[in-house]
Amino acid sequence: MISSSSLKHLRIPFSLFLMPVFFFALALTPNHNESRMLLVFLSLHLFLYPSSNGYNSFFDKDEESIGGLKNPPKVTKDLYLLSIIFFIIAIGLGGLINFSFASMILVYGLVSMAYSHPSIRIKKYPWLSWLIAGLFQGYFTFAMAYAGLSNLGWDVLGKWHVIAPGILTTLMLWGNYPLTQVYQHGEDARRGDQTLSLLLGIKGTFSFSALLFALAGASYFWFFFSRNQVDIAWIYLAAMAPIVLFFLLWFSFIRTNPTKYASYTWAMGMNTISAIFLNAFFFYYFLENTQILQVFGY
Repeated sequence: MISSSSLKHLRIPFSLFLMPVFFFALALTPNHNESRMLLVFLSLHLFLYPSSNGYNSFFDKDEESIGGLKNPPKVTKDLYLLSIIFFIIAIGLGGLINFSFASMILVYGLVSMAYSHPSIRIKKYPWLSWLIAGLFQGYFTFAMAYAGLSNLGWDVLGKWHVIAPGILTTLMLWGNYPLTQVYQHGEDARRGDQTLSLLLGIKGTFSFSALLFALAGASYFWFFFSRNQVDIAWIYLAAMAPIVLFFLLWFSFIRTNPTKYASYTWAMGMNTISAIFLNAFFFYYFLENTQILQVFGY
């Protein structure tokens, strides 16, 4: 029997925070198909990401706040089985598109498992975990979504039109990744996980993220500008403005009292406002770049 605790640890709504990558891939996919859109979306956001969340929660056994759960319930044995079932379903749905997409889901899932499994536990290596998390949730996920949406294979990982936007998503995630750890220093230290945020310190984490966010913002602007989409470039900056303002406000409070403001509430606030505006922007970009709006006279 599946417990309510295990369902909570899947943190399905948390998939919203990775959805901009899907919309970005959707916007740049030249060959749209409604069934593939649905299969890619369901396999990633309803099954793969929740599977990863549940699997990592099972081995982390967090007692303090984690992403998407302020007060995580105690982990039960059925969570492991549930996460594996969700993983198998994700692979199965991917297989309905093609073998390559299914195998990409498999690789993503295995790397995610290695992140928290005690025999490997990538999480305890600060720079390696930061590097892998950003590459796989950014570049690899973009390429995986693009391959599934376009019914293509592994060769997309070597195509410049996939590499460029994929690296852009990685830059953004490299900036955000340490911020997701600032309120977990105590529990990470007790467990022996030397996360990047723990290594950098709270103020160092914010300075590091600010640098990556600036680089990512400039790179996105260049990307749209290089595609002769100047209007899109400015709309992107407008969408980023509330996110940057929230970050700067949070950073200003951190400077005065790091311990108080390096909290779950502020971190989830940053994730939420980022998800809202980036999802809105990339969905708009999908509509504009595919000229769907023009079809309806807009």
